[in-house]
Amino acid sequence: MYCEECQKRPATVHFTQIVNNKKTELHLCEECARHHQEFPFSFNFEPNFSIHKFLAGLLDGVPVEVPAVETPQCPNCGLTYGQFGQIGRFGCSECYRAFGRGLEPLIRRVQGNDRHTGKVPRRAGGKLSFKREIEKLRAELQEAVRQEAYERAAELRDRIRRLEQEL
Repeated sequence: MYCEECQKRPATVHFTQIVNNKKTELHLCEECARHHQEFPFSFNFEPNFSIHKFLAGLLDGVPVEVPAVETPQCPNCGLTYGQFGQIGRFGCSECYRAFGRGLEPLIRRVQGNDRHTGKVPRRAGGKLSFKREIEKLRAELQEAVRQEAYERAAELRDRIRRLEQEL
């Protein structure tokens, strides 16, 4: 795809704006984007995208809940949470444990959830799909009992038992 303005260079900047459910797209080369006046923000072009800088940017404004007793520092490599926020990557695998509670808001912000529930191939995921269905039904069962909807709860209980037998 070439730049929509100069039609000479490849488009590397893609601007998408959605206003009142109307989507507008503009595809420009870096040079034309630098001179474009319609953007409501300024561009800071870097030669390569850095996931580390992206993650570090996501940390801005995310509260870190680290207990006062513990120091927010990795005991293995000595990296602090503040340093992680600046560079956007960990120093070692132990950092995940050291900063565990502080990572939950970041992971929720990036992934939309703190638990992976992605797709599983059908060949390998037969048991997993049953387990997920049972888990979902158990949550519905608890809600039905809480609301004292005992007939619904009995139906859910029976469905759970059938799925567990199939599993």
